Amino acid sequence: MYATTRRYEGVTDPGEAGRRVDEGFVPLIRKMPGFVAYYWADAGGGVMVSTSVFQDRAGVDESNKQAADWVRVNMAPLLPNPPQITAGEVVAHAAK
Repeated sequence: MYATTRRYEGVTDPGEAGRRVDEGFVPLIRKMPGFVAYYWADAGGGVMVSTSVFQDRAGVDESNKQAADWVRVNMAPLLPNPPQITAGEVVAHAAK
């Protein structure tokens, strides 16, 4: 498995950003090949973080591309700064 995190700073309206992600991006990413999980978290202070998990690196790379395209079209006023992206192979995990 592979994971990627995207950290967005300077978020202008976290509540609206979360609503748009839930209604617009979640259905898109859920359909991507190799999808395992997706999380969108409000870290406070105008910071929001997404985590995407896929079966392979190709899925992670595609999710980062899709996220950039989707944010540009749907979230530009809410997420004014480009995200800090970190991606890699999952080497330990737990789930209930």
